[in-house]
Amino acid sequence: MAGHRIFSTAFAKVYPLYIRKAEAKGRSKEEVDRIIEWLTGYDATGLQRQLDQAVDFETFFNQAPALNPDAALIKGVVCGIRVEDIEDPLMQKLRWLDKLIDELAKGKAMEKILRRAS
Repeated sequence: MAGHRIFSTAFAKVYPLYIRKAEAKGRSKEEVDRIIEWLTGYDATGLQRQLDQAVDFETFFNQAPALNPDAALIKGVVCGIRVEDIEDPLMQKLRWLDKLIDELAKGKAMEKILRRAS
C-alpha cells in the first residue's frame, strides 16, 4: 500500500473525527489523547505541536517519540482487515490507532484498550 493517500492526509484533519466518534458514544477527548499518547509516546505538548503543524500521518508516526512495544498486542479487524496481518508498517500503525479508537467508542475499558504484555 505504499503511497496510500491517507499517508499524506493531515493528522489534524482526522483527529477531530476520532474525538467526535468517541464523544458520540459517551467517551472523552482526554481518553482519545491518552490512547494516542500510549501508542506513539507523544506527551500532551508533543501531540498539540503535531496538530498545530498539521503534519501528515506519515510524519506524525515517523516523528513519534517511541511506539509502544505493546502495540504488537493489538489484534482484530478494522475495515475488514486483520490489523496483525497488515504488511506495510505505516498502514499497520494507522490501523492500530483506528482499532483502539473503535474499542473506545464501543465502550471497552481503558485498561483493556491500553494493552500490556503479561
